[in-house]
Amino acid sequence: MVNTEQRGLLRYCLDSIARERATLDFETEVLVLDNASQDGSVEVASRHPATTEVIALPERQGKAANDSLLLQRARGRFCMLLNEDSELEPGAAVALYGALEHDDQAGAAGAMLVRPDGEQQPSAWRFPSAWTALLSALWLHKRFVVQSRGEVVRPVDWVQSAAMLVRRSAAEEIGFFDTDFFVYSDEVDFCKRLQDAGHHVLYVPEARAVHHEQLQTGSVPSRRIVEFSRNRDRYMRKHHTWLSAYTVRFLTAWTYLVRALGALVLPNHNPKRYLKHVSATLFPSRGEGLREGADEFNRRLEPPVGRVDFD
Repeated sequence: MVNTEQRGLLRYCLDSIARERATLDFETEVLVLDNASQDGSVEVASRHPATTEVIALPERQGKAANDSLLLQRARGRFCMLLNEDSELEPGAAVALYGALEHDDQAGAAGAMLVRPDGEQQPSAWRFPSAWTALLSALWLHKRFVVQSRGEVVRPVDWVQSAAMLVRRSAAEEIGFFDTDFFVYSDEVDFCKRLQDAGHHVLYVPEARAVHHEQLQTGSVPSRRIVEFSRNRDRYMRKHHTWLSAYTVRFLTAWTYLVRALGALVLPNHNPKRYLKHVSATLFPSRGEGLREGADEFNRRLEPPVGRVDFD
């Protein structure tokens, strides 16, 4: 699990892990990587009875780098990646484990994600492309792009890493996560490279996890939107042609623009948030994202020039 300044959610996540571990008949370990938090998260993780090891980073780094570090440190054949804002529901670990145990070609398996009110949240999709962007622009994404449907285990293109079980040997084969993706689209690229290497990815609806999704809330920091858009474009340029990448930019911006117009009359919608998505999508190299925020945070951690600490 990776945690960044979320002490309260971290405790809930660890509590859910403790409940799951009590039902398992195989050996497990729990690694918590704290991303230079300053809210007491390290102490919470260290004191929790579910925790095997806490990796306390002295500086903040990206999600892809953190997940890669955890996969390299882990000893198990299967490694469950969790966000600190995810809570496993009973039986989730067993269901994900069973899916990978019975399918040797599966490199990863993702849980069904639900919101705190119990409503299902999309958690598996087709890979981004000009075609999927067009389907989204035509409001056909729920039928043809979202793949987290049905009640049986099924192959999908990619699953969200908020609650994803990974076959460690497959992750090692492809070089773990690409750290050029600071956060967002890192799991999309990871699943794409797994499938390019001959593995496939499973959606496991029997495994459920509550996910406190931050991009779905009304007040989203601008840096999250910039980072989200930047890495979507990075994925497109890595795996597709420049023409496809630009097509996705314009189609996605159009979709957000329509949402911004609708938000002017619909209750509980923020048109400014959608307009920020429009500008960040069209110009992904502009603005400051979470990577710059982490760099700024790390600079504040450095002692002032000329100061000598004799402790």
